[in-house]
Amino acid sequence: MEGLQLTADLRGCRAGAAVMHDAAALRALCLQAVDYAGLHAVAEVFHGFGTAPAGGVAGVTGVVLLAESHLAVHTWPELGAVTLDVYVCNFGGDNSARAEALMQALLQAFGPDAVTRQNLRRGAPS
Repeated sequence: MEGLQLTADLRGCRAGAAVMHDAAALRALCLQAVDYAGLHAVAEVFHGFGTAPAGGVAGVTGVVLLAESHLAVHTWPELGAVTLDVYVCNFGGDNSARAEALMQALLQAFGPDAVTRQNLRRGAPS
């Protein structure tokens, strides 16, 4: 169960970019990034929220179930914000570099002005 969880809160993303409000575009980006990182998608679900409460387009929530664990993405185009959560298990081998590659691919794609990141080692023997 030992693994690495990476989170990032992104601000200043391009609100009009398709990946911010279009579920199909976000899905394509995520699956491409997963493949690029050498991870293995086994299932996914993406949901667009249509119209934001204050008007305009709303965001998308997407989850990719990985053989190694998961990727979760939430977008708020009305705020120019995105949250990312990458978690990989290290069962059978260290997948930390793949998790970092996935995170970097997504950060590059969203092009935020500001990023707050956290790294958490999980399940390490005590």
